[in-house]
Amino acid sequence: MAAVLVLAGLALTAFVFVFVALAVVLKLAFRILFFPLFLLKFLVMGLVMIVVGPVLAIVGFVLALVFGVLLSIPLVPLAILALLVWVLVKAGQRPAVA
Repeated sequence: MAAVLVLAGLALTAFVFVFVALAVVLKLAFRILFFPLFLLKFLVMGLVMIVVGPVLAIVGFVLALVFGVLLSIPLVPLAILALLVWVLVKAGQRPAVA
């Protein structure tokens, strides 16, 4: 019984190996056949990214700035309190001698 299972496993492995080898050969053939189109796609995508890249960078910077401001709004009362404490401490100090 174990021998049958081993032979079935070997047969399945051989089938998968042949299928993968055939797929690799077909993929290589298609890559060679369509190489000019892949090269054209690469060039067009490069040109598109030259145009779109800076726009995406600017949009990302603006969004980071907006979300930074939105997330810091809850800290405004603490900043006002810190400013008030600073003014009170500064008012209580003696003036510097000139």
